[in-house]
Amino acid sequence: MLNNLISASILSADMLRLGEEVHRLEKNNIDMLHFDVMDGVFVNNITYGLPILKAIRKITDLTLDVHLMITEPHRYVSRFAEFGADIISFHLESESDVMETITQIKASGAKAAVAIKPSTPAEKVFEYLPFADMILVMTVEPGFGGQSFIPETADKVRIIRRRLNEIGLDTDIQVDGGIDIITAEIVKKAGANVLVSGSFLFQSDNMAEAAAKMKGNT
Repeated sequence: MLNNLISASILSADMLRLGEEVHRLEKNNIDMLHFDVMDGVFVNNITYGLPILKAIRKITDLTLDVHLMITEPHRYVSRFAEFGADIISFHLESESDVMETITQIKASGAKAAVAIKPSTPAEKVFEYLPFADMILVMTVEPGFGGQSFIPETADKVRIIRRRLNEIGLDTDIQVDGGIDIITAEIVKKAGANVLVSGSFLFQSDNMAEAAAKMKGNT
């Protein structure tokens, strides 16, 4: 049985106190740090990149879960792995060849994840399930934090988990967008086990308790 894991999106962290925020995640039993990279082309927003990732890697042993929302991820995956990424997610809808990018990520020593937007049918990832270490189902439109969960995306999680079961794989399914205690239960029942949360976690009075409730440990 897959473990439920929490990946905290630093998109919601205080960027002026980033080092302190990373250590806060460690102290509150967060499993992974979710690092969103946006290029202003694939999505209508720009965030941070390699230098920030390198700086974070120097101060933590947390699993660094890098989500590339960029047009040509194949051009950069090796460098993100070099700079400390443990998991690299890239979008099926990007301009990179999916299998080539998966192969490149793994050759760089990181785990490879394929991400899909809310409008992309679940079946589009089926052919890559034997090769990906994780599937990321976006539960909001990618590009900005603080959005509301799209209920219909739970159906895509369910479809992908059913297909994984049919072919005998226990691959992680990650969800990202609008995840809190209530929506965590919805996606977990659908088959997701890696929960990305930003605003909900960072605004909680007790982050450790909030994460435990999302996992179902309380």
